[in-house]
Order: sequence, then C-alpha cells, then structure tokens
Amino acid sequence: MKLMRSLIVAGALTGVGVSILPSQSCVAQDRAPMQLSEEQLGESIAAMGIEAEKKQQRYDFAFRAVMAEEEWELSMSAVLSQNGEDLWVMAWLDKLPKTSAEAPKTALLRLLAQNDQLGNGKFFAYVPTARRFVLQRTVPNEDLTSAKLRVILQDLGSTVVENYPIWAVANWNPTGTPAAPTGAPAQSASQSGGQQFQQPVQR
Repeated sequence: MKLMRSLIVAGALTGVGVSILPSQSCVAQDRAPMQLSEEQLGESIAAMGIEAEKKQQRYDFAFRAVMAEEEWELSMSAVLSQNGEDLWVMAWLDKLPKTSAEAPKTALLRLLAQNDQLGNGKFFAYVPTARRFVLQRTVPNEDLTSAKLRVILQDLGSTVVENYPIWAVANWNPTGTPAAPTGAPAQSASQSGGQQFQQPVQR
C-alpha cells in the first residue's frame, strides 16, 4: 500500500514538472525590448548611408524626402531622451520672424491647431535657443533597427512636405492665410547643428 502511494505521489510530481516547463519557456520568450544606446543610434544612422554630425548627445544630418516626384533635402536631428526610453527625431523648419507683423497670430495658431491632425507622435514645436520651428516625433526606444529608423524619418519628411503651406514663413501674410505656392525653391540645407541653420530645407 505504501509502495502504491509513493508511486502516485511521484507520478503527480512528474506531471507538475511537465506542466511548469511551458510556462518557463513563455517567460523566456517574453523578453524585454532592446534599447539603442547613444553610440548604437549613431551606428544605425550611418548604416543608412547618412553622414551625421554629433553635437553632444544629438546627431544632426541631412535627409532626402521625395513627394510628388519632387525631392526635398531636410535638416534633421535624432537624440535619445535622458532616460533612454524614447527617441526624439526632428526636422528643422523656418526661423521665427523678427517682427510680429511677419508672424501673424492666426498663422501661429494654425500651426498649433495642426498638431491635433498630425497624430503618430508628431507635433510642431518651437526651439527658443535656435529661434526655429521644428516638426518633432517621439517614438519608444524599443527594438529599433536601421530599417525602422528609415521609415520613421521618411514619415517625418513626408509630413514636413505635406504641411509646407502651413509652416513656411514665406507663405504667411498679414492675414495669416497661407499663400499659394509659387514654385520657387525653398531654402537649402545647412548642417550647423540647429542653432545656426540658415536654410533648413531645400527642394
């Protein structure tokens, strides 16, 4: 009788052991996402064939976006958040006009209102130290590859081009209404780290 009980207990323990193994396998598969380090971010940008200039923790570079068979060269930057959990990418836009007459309130409000339409972590912002507008996107720093980073930059570049009538200061007038495109080329790109961008966009 004791022998029978021992066999039953051993069999029960064996069954428990078998049932535990799949759970351990699932835990192994549910790994934490990989995060890019600052150095790996630079390597990912270089892997796309893009030459970037590092300014402290930020990488500045030129990125080409094609829209309606027209090529635009955009000055962009990429930087990790301080805790490393997010990646910030931004496209440098025009400089804030020096006089209020050149920057109608209605034009600025239209720029802010457009943030509600952009979605996907994208928004217009203003960088006081550079006196420039930017289009920025924030994405989680999770399992990012060069291929994924390229898609993110392409999406940001396309959004810059699509919203050109809204953010381009040259299109503003005293009424704040975007002027009709004239076909004249926009300003050229300069890789001087954001604060000294003279001509951030070229098409």
